[in-house]
Amino acid sequence: MKFLFVMDPIERIDITKDTTYTFLREAQKRGHENFYCGVQDLTVAGSHVHARSKPLEIGPVQGKHYRFGETLLAEAESFDAVFMRKDPPYDLDFFFATHILSLIDESKTLVVNRASGLREASEKMFILRFPDLITDTIVSADPDRILAFRADIGGDIVVKPLDGCGGMGIFRITHGDLNTHSILETVTMDGKRQIMAQRYLPASREGDQRLIYLDGEPLGTMLRVPADGELRGNIHVGGNCVAHPVGDREREICKRLAPALDQLGIWFAGLDVIGDRLTEVNVTSPTGIQEIDVLNHTNLEAKVIDFVETKCGARGG
Repeated sequence: MKFLFVMDPIERIDITKDTTYTFLREAQKRGHENFYCGVQDLTVAGSHVHARSKPLEIGPVQGKHYRFGETLLAEAESFDAVFMRKDPPYDLDFFFATHILSLIDESKTLVVNRASGLREASEKMFILRFPDLITDTIVSADPDRILAFRADIGGDIVVKPLDGCGGMGIFRITHGDLNTHSILETVTMDGKRQIMAQRYLPASREGDQRLIYLDGEPLGTMLRVPADGELRGNIHVGGNCVAHPVGDREREICKRLAPALDQLGIWFAGLDVIGDRLTEVNVTSPTGIQEIDVLNHTNLEAKVIDFVETKCGARGG
């Protein structure tokens, strides 16, 4: 099969952490042909999508981990599958790339995840469809409304930008914090930008889960434990990864989300869970597979490629 990976510059990835690298490695091991391009390499002529792409071979040594073939302009529908693996933030380049990818005939080429679904499933907002799975939450640009929300729930809150990623822009606001108004003015841009505020969950000190979701099932999970003196457990800010089993709650959350995600063509996602509460649904370029593989001695990427092969086979690919 032929796979096109739309991703960030491959020379910048860390091959010990990057999830897209594991997909490339597994596909290459199986004899599939991998091709590489960035979002800027996508073009449309009429309604036909093309990619200025390069055949790609990967290797196991950082800095020497990729080798390109000759650049070619290929029809997107000549590939069996297109992996949309551009990392957040969700900016205008990403937005328009999803519109281009939406023109691909799904009966000919699988796009993982479906481009229209990537536009629809806001990573922060999607959880609001499942109020019984989440903690107390409000979305508002009004600092006074957010303060009233904190008073109503009677506890600390966490505020975060709706377009953030990697833990950036997240603050905990405690009772009596003299910086409260300054924080809210900053994150809401003086009441001009919507943000999310949620009840602070003490279980976050024990770690937040990254739960890998594939086609309705929990593929694997881990805890990301914050470093000393840090609120966030994100790996990018020094969170420590700890093994964690998949339990009944993880299966329940995946089962509940499955119909909505499947309808959108979101087959692969990274769910964030604190305690037993769902906090985020990451759909653009979920990561965490390498860390879970190391902790649990698994090969989760093989199951993802299995899934893609099966979906492509059902299309006659």
